[in-house]
Amino acid sequence: MVTTTAKRGENPAQARFFGLPGLRMAEALPRREFMLGAASLTLAACSGANISGPGGPVATGPAPTAPAAPGSTIGAGSVKIALLLPLSAGGAAGNTAAVLRNAAEMAVAEFQGPDITILVKDDGGSAAGAQAAAQAAISEGAEMILGPLLAESVRGAAAVARPAGKPIIAYSTDTSVATRGVYLMSFTPQNTVDRVVQYAAQQGKRSYAAFVPNSAFGQVVQGAFQEAVSRSGGRVVAIETFPLEANGVTSAASRLSGIAGQIDAIFVPDPYDGTAVRALSSAGIDTRRVQVLGVGPWVGNRAAAQAAPTAVYAAPDEAGFQNFAGRYRARFNQDPARIASLTYDSVSLIAALVRTQGSQRFSETVLTNASGFNGVDGLFRFRADGSPQRGLAIIQAGGRVVSPAPRSFGASA
Repeated sequence: MVTTTAKRGENPAQARFFGLPGLRMAEALPRREFMLGAASLTLAACSGANISGPGGPVATGPAPTAPAAPGSTIGAGSVKIALLLPLSAGGAAGNTAAVLRNAAEMAVAEFQGPDITILVKDDGGSAAGAQAAAQAAISEGAEMILGPLLAESVRGAAAVARPAGKPIIAYSTDTSVATRGVYLMSFTPQNTVDRVVQYAAQQGKRSYAAFVPNSAFGQVVQGAFQEAVSRSGGRVVAIETFPLEANGVTSAASRLSGIAGQIDAIFVPDPYDGTAVRALSSAGIDTRRVQVLGVGPWVGNRAAAQAAPTAVYAAPDEAGFQNFAGRYRARFNQDPARIASLTYDSVSLIAALVRTQGSQRFSETVLTNASGFNGVDGLFRFRADGSPQRGLAIIQAGGRVVSPAPRSFGASA
């Protein structure tokens, strides 16, 4: 595994990694990519579709520092890599792209003497644009590709990069685009749901229900939940969906009232400010006795925390991101999008691999090292099928960590 515990006086970008011989990498962090927007951009990270809950990668504060130009470069090293982003897409995607470019620039600046040049390419937020951008980057000598952000763009880039033998580290949360040679850097619904169900099982929970929104996001997390419960040896007693209109939640919750005594945990990926949890309480489900399990949108959700103060969810420890965000604000005079850490970590990792791994730096063996790496958001690794795995903490509504993130991965991927 890689760790970024910097010694006194050491640049955070030079903190040491233990997964590979001599590997050191910059501190960084990745965001659960599945948080684009209420219905879409977290960019379902960026899946082009919205598989997340409310909130997302949209930057706050002053307008992002605009990139010099879609075809600009960052760094002046001998090893070329590409960074594909929807710089001209406009709206939330375009703003987020500008912040991610800033994060790449910051990673290069904080990693002492990186031997890389980043070829920044605009993919326009489309498959065709990403295909053209990837082709241009490869023709200019790029050895690998970072990005794109949106799932359809990842598919477009992969159509060019895979035949050319150039690996991709993308920022989408849509695991359908992951494959051999196309690795996802993001926090996926599967990772977060697996962790919170694993925790519940460790606490003796065996009978589960789910109360999920009737949306694409709800379908994704419901599937992940059912698989996770099955793997844990538990059983799902009931699954109920509720409409995206808050006024329809109460009647949906009442349909679960009859099974209240049969369950000891309920999965509630609530996209509202505690509305779904309050509806369950009103329907007769005691959320103090029945453990409420949440997901990413619960982070910082005070209303949800008030509705179910003992609820838990899986997420990275925020301390690393806050450190990163402070340095970002000092440099760019704005708050970073939460997923800016994805780009920062990936650039830092590439710089470290170039420095330590020689001609095998971007090989499958190196990129899928089972010990993984560690960024601002903690442990991460890439599986051979391209899907990511993250080491997450279990956090109680309100912010208290009740189960710390693991310090290393187990033997199995």
